[in-house]
Parts: sequence; C-alpha cells; structure tokens
Amino acid sequence: MNSPGPEAATRAAELGQRIDVASARVLATVARITDEQAREPSSLPGWSRGHVLTHLARNADGLANLLIWARTGTVTPQYPSKQVRDEEIEAGAGRPARELVVDFADSATAFGAEVARLRDADWAAEVRGIRGAAHPAWYTLWRRLTELEIHHVDLDADYRPVDWPSEFARECLQRAAASFAGTDSPAALLRTTDDGEEHRIGPPERTPAVTISGPSRALLAWLLGRSSGGDLVASPAGPLPTVPPW
Repeated sequence: MNSPGPEAATRAAELGQRIDVASARVLATVARITDEQAREPSSLPGWSRGHVLTHLARNADGLANLLIWARTGTVTPQYPSKQVRDEEIEAGAGRPARELVVDFADSATAFGAEVARLRDADWAAEVRGIRGAAHPAWYTLWRRLTELEIHHVDLDADYRPVDWPSEFARECLQRAAASFAGTDSPAALLRTTDDGEEHRIGPPERTPAVTISGPSRALLAWLLGRSSGGDLVASPAGPLPTVPPW
C-alpha cells in the first residue's frame, strides 16, 4: 500500500482517471431518476436510493478532507464523527431527485479539484479515515473508487456486478479477500475462472475446507454480500459457507 513519492503520484493519476469514469457512470444512471424512484428501496437494508446517493456525496466530501490533510499537513478528519456522518445521510436522503443528483455531481467535482491540487510528494503523506489503519494519500483514491463501484450496484438501478470493470474486480477481490482473515471467516480458497488467480480467506493457520470457483466479478459480489453466489461452484460440492459482513 505504501508507494514512495513518484510511484504514489503515478498510482494516484491512474486511479483519478478511473474515478472520473466511475463517477460519470453513476451520474448517467441517476440523471433521469424521479422523486418516487429516489425514495424507493436500494439493495441496502433500510436505505433508499436517496440514502445511497447522499452517502456517495458525503463520502466525496469526507475523502476530500483527507486530501486536504495530505496537502497541508494539518489534520483534517474525514468526518467530525460517525454520528454526524449518519445524521447527514439521513437528513439528505429524502430530498427531491434533482437535488440528490446535483449534490452528487457537485461533490464529485469538488473531490476532483482537491485531487488536482496535490503535488507529487503529497500522495505519499499518511492520513487516517474514520475507521481502519492509517494509509498514504493515494489510497484515498482507491477508497473512493470502491465506494463508487460498489454503491452504484447498491442503487439497484440496472448496474450490476457483471458491469464492474475487470481491472476493478480483480484488484478489489484481492484486497477484499485479504480483509477476511479473522476467525469469524470460513477457511476457503477462492479461484477465479477468468484469470486463474487464487485468494485465501479465513485465518492463515487454517487449511481451506472448500474451494469456490467463478469469475472475478461473481466471487467479489458474493464476498461483499452483493450476491447469493448462485453462479459459483464449490468443491467439494455443497452450499457456500457464510462469510461475515464486509
């Protein structure tokens, strides 16, 4: 994760381009959303599409704060607190569709402006989000890309895991699998049928009890709780194990 200066800047430039594309795709999905559709349930329990769009907008604001931190050296928290974050999402979720879309677009533009302000050396500066370990500033862009791609699916508006860019699916699967190393995760080997990669989940000291095979996108969707895994194959045959929430 920790790339030195020039390498960090190169990684940031590449991720910034992918973020621009992902943001444009979300905007295209929601451009003609109606007020009624904005209030309909998303695929996330308890959240409407308005909640998801508001979350994406506030996420852009919060991650922009981390970029300001990296650029200025002044600690700038992602959010004042988790409670404030949750309250802002709830307060904004019921707005008219047009306001939701403009808010998303404006926040994405503002985030892009912060990206453009960082100098090459800034991308290696260490920052810390509201949760998780400290990380270099360039990794903030990976976090944003992940939010856009996964929550685009959560909007339940015709963007599906099969639509994820293959590069995103491969990298996210690798990173997500590494995060399922706790004792609450089943010991399993994930084998991708599109590129032959293998990823282990579960405690490192436990031997995988099952191999789960399928395309990278399908494996990622199942691991993240965005699919039941009906298009995956377990060996030995049987139901897929239960994984904890991502």
